[in-house]
Amino acid sequence: MRTLNQLIKRNVKLFFKDKGMFFTSLITPVILLVLYVTFLKNVYQDAFLSSVPDGFDISDKLINGFVGGQLISSILAVSCVTVAFCSNMLMVQDKVNGSIKDLTIAPVKRSVLAMSYYFATLISTLVICFTATGICLVYVAATGWYMSVSDVVLLLIDVFMLVMFGTALSSIINFFLNTQGQMSAVGTIVSSGYGFICGAYMPISQFSDGLQKVISFLPGTYATSLVRNHSMNGVYKEMIHQGIPDEFVDAIKDSVDCNLYFFDNKVQIETMYLILGVTIALLIAIYIVMNVLKSKKSK
Repeated sequence: MRTLNQLIKRNVKLFFKDKGMFFTSLITPVILLVLYVTFLKNVYQDAFLSSVPDGFDISDKLINGFVGGQLISSILAVSCVTVAFCSNMLMVQDKVNGSIKDLTIAPVKRSVLAMSYYFATLISTLVICFTATGICLVYVAATGWYMSVSDVVLLLIDVFMLVMFGTALSSIINFFLNTQGQMSAVGTIVSSGYGFICGAYMPISQFSDGLQKVISFLPGTYATSLVRNHSMNGVYKEMIHQGIPDEFVDAIKDSVDCNLYFFDNKVQIETMYLILGVTIALLIAIYIVMNVLKSKKSK
C-alpha cells in the first residue's frame, strides 16, 4: 500500500508539473463551453421551442435553463472521458522516455504500477472535471437556474462515475500505446468521435433506428443520459408546474435522450447507474489482468 501511495503521488506531481499537459486538460472544457454557447445554443433553443405545444408562454429564464442544462450535460459527458485520456498520457510518456523500465526493475508488482497510473489519472481528472462542473454551474446560475441541491449532488456523483469510466477506458487503450504519435492519434479520434457515439453532440433520438439500437449497447450512452437528467430535472419540474402536459414533457425528454430505450423498453435511472457501475468494475478488472499477464510474459 505504501508503494502504491508513493507511485500515485509521483504520477500526480508529474502531471501537474507538466504545465502543457495540465493546461491542455483544463482548457478543454472551457473551450467546449465557448463553442457550444457560440454555435449550438440557438440550435438547442429552436429545437426546444418547436417541441412546446401551442398556447403556452415560455419565459426566457425557462428557455435558458433548458438550453443551459443541455449544454453543460453535453460538455461534462465529453470532458470526463477526453480529459481522462489527456491526463493518462503519463503512462505512455513513461514508456517513451524509459521511466517504466526503471519502475519495473524495482521490486514493484506490475498490478501495483498499473493501479498507480489509474488512481493518479483519476485524481488529476477529477480535479479538472469538478472545476469544469463548477464553471458550468456558474453559467447555468447566470442564465436560468432550476436545479435543486439533490440535483447538484447527483450531478457530482455522475461526473465522478463518468471520470472513473473514462479513466478505466483510457488505461486499457493506453496500455497498447508506445509512442507519442500513437497517443496523439488516439486522442484525436476519442475527442472527435466519443461525443457522437455517446449522444453528447447530437441526441441519439435523431439517429436511424438501427444505429440507435447499436448505440444502446454502449455504456457511455447511459452515462450521458444520467448527466443530462440531473442537469435538466428542475427544468422539467418547472414546465409541469407551469401547466405543460406530462406527455409533452415526456416527449421532450425523449428528444434530448433523458429517456433512453433498449429495444423499445425504457431504461430506468437506477438501471443506468447499474450499467455504468458494472462497466467500470469490468474495465478495471480487464486492465489489471492485462498487466498481470504482461508481467508473467516478461519473466
